[in-house]
Amino acid sequence: MATITAGEFRNGKVFEMEGKYYQVVEFQHVKPGKGAAFVRTKMKNVVTGAVTETSFNPTAKFEEAFIERKDYEYMEYSYNDGDLYYFMDQETYDMVPLNRDMLGDAFRFVKENTMCMILSIKGNVFGVEPPNFVDLEVTETEPGLAGNTATNTLKPATLETGAEIKVPLFINIGDKIQIDTRTGEYIGRAK
Repeated sequence: MATITAGEFRNGKVFEMEGKYYQVVEFQHVKPGKGAAFVRTKMKNVVTGAVTETSFNPTAKFEEAFIERKDYEYMEYSYNDGDLYYFMDQETYDMVPLNRDMLGDAFRFVKENTMCMILSIKGNVFGVEPPNFVDLEVTETEPGLAGNTATNTLKPATLETGAEIKVPLFINIGDKIQIDTRTGEYIGRAK
């Protein structure tokens, strides 16, 4: 197993500590005026879903957890019923229900029938990884102005999944655009 130091933490990184697996939700390198530097970390227990905050010495070492991405491989998001979101196994056609708190922020860009990677450790599902880029239709935004192609000025837009992002002024309702699900940013018009 590979080791990782707290100084190498990044959002989404999974590591083992005291026999439990944690995913980094947020981290911040802190260098106080006096005293040693530390890494303030908000981490989620991938099995229980409990979120805790801890500070680590940047040189503290942990075993990097091996994330099984082949347990379920890609599954198709089918529908949700309250807080349960159902994914279909492409080989068996079984429906696998996952709780909303396993989905992560990027899931707001996922519409029905989208293939997603289901993440697990030792058979315990702890997350869903949507495609890095998705094409979605703009359902609500201020009208674009003809000839206004300035891309550095942005306006709010609502997408077909209900997610809100910032888009250039020339984008109109009905336009299909590409989104980077990792950052939530507009990439360009869908091809």
